[in-house]
Formats: sequence, structure tokens, C-alpha cells
Amino acid sequence: MSAILKLSGVSKRFGALLAVDNLSMHLNDGEALGVIGPNGSGKTTVFNILTGITKADQGEVFFQDTDITYLRAFERCRRGIARSFQIPRPFAGMSVFENLLVGAAFGDGKPERSVYKQCVQVLEETGLLAKANVRAGSLPLLDRKRLELARALATNPKVLLLDEIAGGLTDQECHTLVQEITRIRGRGVSIVWIEHVVHALLAVVDRLMVINSGKKIDDGEPQSVMASRAVKEIYIGPEEDGI
Repeated sequence: MSAILKLSGVSKRFGALLAVDNLSMHLNDGEALGVIGPNGSGKTTVFNILTGITKADQGEVFFQDTDITYLRAFERCRRGIARSFQIPRPFAGMSVFENLLVGAAFGDGKPERSVYKQCVQVLEETGLLAKANVRAGSLPLLDRKRLELARALATNPKVLLLDEIAGGLTDQECHTLVQEITRIRGRGVSIVWIEHVVHALLAVVDRLMVINSGKKIDDGEPQSVMASRAVKEIYIGPEEDGI
């Protein structure tokens, strides 16, 4: 299986803080990769580097075997890398449909009229079609999360990066969102998903990677990674001999 997205030896420092420390990772074509780690472990910085929002101090980013390290964010988006953000920030005064139209037209570099049908299909896929004309600022949390997902999908991505998209949702809402993400996977979109709601993550991903202090701690089959000593030490603390 070939990698569609790769980081190679990437580091990023913010003053005295080494947020990402010589990190290498890959996403296979058609794969769903979960990423976990404690708060402040560097996960969102990795996403910012992958999408071109943040420039790495060292290392390279590859997409479909092409070096995109120096491409700007909008150029990476138009090549097929899209993301959601942890806190949804829609254009509150615009309708749900208008939010998608902005994403599709500017993110994919196409005239507005040519993406109408694409936007309608994405609204249907994410359960928002009935709310197409609703003002985005009035949506409840689940629909804001759906809209965040829909705006990313409207750019017609090959790779979708999801940042804490299940955060704050009820169990039933998580279940609904997982079903929608599973359908998106089913049409061939490769996914990297950062998430603290682990049960949602494990329902979707093929592989799990753990990051702590900007370093990769573990990477492999999800249940094996969750059972590993390294992961338990991160979340529970080291075991003491004799206890």
C-alpha cells in the first residue's frame, strides 16, 4: 500500500517549547489513521504543518510522492488536503449552503455556479440538506460540527484531517457523526483523525498513532496500541515495582 501523505523528520519550536520533535509519519492511500496524545503533545501543530498553516523548522512534507513543504495552505487545499478545526467557526451570518459555497469555490478553485451540485451532495451526505438555508450562527453544536466537516468535504479532498470533531457531543451525537465519517471513508477519502473521544476513534480507524511531547510513542493496530505500556504510562502514569 502506498503512502498518500508523509512527514519526514519534522521539527517545530515555539520559543523554548519544542512542539514537534523529529517526527516522521505516513498515511496510506485509503487508510484512516487515528492520532491520540495528551493536551499539548503537538497534535494540532502537526496538522498545521501538514496543511501549511505553520512552517516546520526542519523536515519535509510529501503528498502523493511530491514535496509540498513550501506550498502555501490554499495550494495544498487545491491539491486535495482539507481539514476541520477543533472549534467550529462558520461564517455565522451566512446560510449553511453559502458556507459550503465559499469552501467549494475558493478551496477547490472553481467558479461558484459550477459547484452548486457538489455542495448539495455534501449537504445530503452530512445530514444538513434540510438546513441549507438556515443561518450558520444559529446551528446547535452537532450541526456546527457537521458544517465544519461539510466545508472541508466541499473542497473535494483526497485527504481529510479531522481535529477533535467529536468533542463536546453526546454519545448519540458521536454515534451519528461516526456513521457519517464511515460513509465518507467508504468513498475512498483517506483520513487522519485527532480525537480524545477514543471510542469514536476506534470505531473508524485502521491504525493508531500516539504522540507525546512532539514525539511518536507508538504506532500500529489500534487495540494493541491502546493496550501498550507506553500508552498506559502517558495516561495513567508509570507503574511502580511492588504495587
